[in-house]
Amino acid sequence: MDDAMMEQIALRIQIEELMSDYTHALDDGELSEWPMLFTQECFYQLIPRENHEQGLPLATIRCESRAMLEDRVMGLQETYMFEPRYLRHVTSGLRYQQIDREEASGDDSAGNASSVIIAQSSYAVFETLPDEFTRVFNVGRYLDEIVHDERRLRFRQRICVFDSELIPNSVIYPI
Repeated sequence: MDDAMMEQIALRIQIEELMSDYTHALDDGELSEWPMLFTQECFYQLIPRENHEQGLPLATIRCESRAMLEDRVMGLQETYMFEPRYLRHVTSGLRYQQIDREEASGDDSAGNASSVIIAQSSYAVFETLPDEFTRVFNVGRYLDEIVHDERRLRFRQRICVFDSELIPNSVIYPI
């Protein structure tokens, strides 16, 4: 194997580790780890497919910085009232493309020559409430921008586009 192929394999492993850390934080109750998977200046959104495709801004959840993600976690842990539940995320079909920062953002970002990874994957989230059968809770795709930040990969943007126009009124946790 040549060096370029080894670098591609290493990059794919890093992306998959980031996505695995994301799933672990949400599924295994380590919610305080979730915001740390994002850059300080980030964007997270849970939006119906119809709104996303039409460029409409109305989203079920929208956070525009890591501080907003941290506020959401604090609310979940300290103030929100809801029945306990367990979530399980299943992701598949990872596709990604690495592009230079200038091409991704239209500027040179202060001369920083690092790259941006544009990724897409499918997800299914299952929810289990006590004394109920497990159900499919939400299905869609992740649209991600991933960057190197503080010597690790982090999400600069994660848009969760869910397929249904209907969503349960019990969206509590991030998808």
